Amino acid sequence: MPAKVAFAQINVTVGDLAGNAALIERAAHAAHAAGAAVLLTPELALTGYPPEDLVMRRAFMEATARTLRELAVRLAVLPGLSVVVGHPAGGDDRTRSITIQQRHNAASVLAGGKVAATYAKRELPNYQVFDEKRYFAPGAAPLVFEAGGVRFGLLICEDAWFAGPARDCQAAGAEALLVINASPYHMGKTGERVERMRQRVTETGLPLVFAHSVGGQDEVVFDGSSFALDGRGDLVARLPMFEEALGVVTIDGARVSGTGIAPEPGIEAQVYAALKLGVADYVRKNGFPGAIIGLSGGIDSALTLALACDALGPERVRAVMMPSQYTADISWLDSREMVARLGVRYDEIAIRPMYDAFERALAADFAGRKPDTTEENLQARIRGTLLMALSNKHGSIVLTTGNKSEMAVGYCTLYGDMAGGFAVIKDIAKTLVYRLAAYRNSLSYVIPERIITRAPSAELRPDQKDQDSLPPYEVLDAILAAYVEEDLSPAEIVARGHPQADVDRVVRLIRISEYKRRQAPVGVRVTHRAFGRDWRMPIVNRYRDD
Repeated sequence: MPAKVAFAQINVTVGDLAGNAALIERAAHAAHAAGAAVLLTPELALTGYPPEDLVMRRAFMEATARTLRELAVRLAVLPGLSVVVGHPAGGDDRTRSITIQQRHNAASVLAGGKVAATYAKRELPNYQVFDEKRYFAPGAAPLVFEAGGVRFGLLICEDAWFAGPARDCQAAGAEALLVINASPYHMGKTGERVERMRQRVTETGLPLVFAHSVGGQDEVVFDGSSFALDGRGDLVARLPMFEEALGVVTIDGARVSGTGIAPEPGIEAQVYAALKLGVADYVRKNGFPGAIIGLSGGIDSALTLALACDALGPERVRAVMMPSQYTADISWLDSREMVARLGVRYDEIAIRPMYDAFERALAADFAGRKPDTTEENLQARIRGTLLMALSNKHGSIVLTTGNKSEMAVGYCTLYGDMAGGFAVIKDIAKTLVYRLAAYRNSLSYVIPERIITRAPSAELRPDQKDQDSLPPYEVLDAILAAYVEEDLSPAEIVARGHPQADVDRVVRLIRISEYKRRQAPVGVRVTHRAFGRDWRMPIVNRYRDD
């Protein structure tokens, strides 16, 4: 007997129990109107993912359980529809907190006005951005439930990356597999998901529907791209990336008919969309009225400004140019051209008077010492202070503009260009910055060509160029990718053909800059090894693997 399955990729907010329940309820009404017997919502959809230490608070767990029961009652007006809702489940003791042995990453089937069944996730990821073994105990048994005349086996995220849970569902009588997910985006992840799910289908012969979250949460972004596979493993339906959507498929034995396959964008389009959604949700979910960006005339701040305008709308973005005696005329001209194209508020605040005042105040202490990076950093810190003052006065968040290449080797100033609330491109290597700028201009020309083609410079001393202090970015980024993202040793990187001197220099800079990165604001993660959750190196560290 054929049955319709709806799958919703919704943009929930961590801790917003009422708001998240309303999103689920809205999707349930749409699924019911489409004739679905089952609605899948993403992993931990009721609380948002990841709830982190919130699950250690008894009040939060009790509120979650109460909201789940209330949602089940409200959904009773939709007869014939079973709704799968992800949520943390806790124990029954009356202590202030619930122990890890009592907590589960769970999903419940809501039907007939009640919580009809609950499943506990069996495979708990504890790598990259995942810390589930800190919070949850694994479940032990499969869950198979019937809806619309079909027996469905339920899996949660990591369960479906291993053969055992799917086979156990099949042994328990499942005729199709339902997978709910909250798996943060990184480049290449979408294809990896489909291939893993195809393995489960190949092993069991069961069709599979995969419901995935969408939206930004702190530094991670969920990309949606929910999909369905028939019993042969063929892709029969896929929802768009980085936007909310509802899909409906009909399952008839091993056959699955879908509502269309959304195209998968190219990698630059994916990353740009991830950054845009990450900015939009961080600002919206935290209640900031807008964003402030320090514009320099360089490509990093130009890309950040374009992203902010696309994410928030130009009316909510303010660009501030803070020229010094070292700022080139073309930096002024290009910045003015770009803000005119985008239509954002633009202000210029010269920092020379403030810099001169600092020099006078420090003159006695600096007497007899040559100018060095101290004076360069002073300029950056004046700019950071001005931006944070504007943020305090007007409430808008400062978006920092440093890229991953700079963050890796410490080519950034604590309390200067690192000062701000959200680091938009902190996981974007410099070479990818150029590709993203070109991609954005392919949509509409907003970044002046000279900003893209001129040699990058911090403009903190006369005729300064980034490559005066760093290897060419093509070399630097290749070494960074090998060391940070692939965990290769310096010797292995040299064996790939990189000069020993460049490798030694870059690795040393990465090591000594750890204390800076630990103080950096969060930013959007788009690689599988981003600085922050993924990269957890000790600051005090004398180990050397060369």
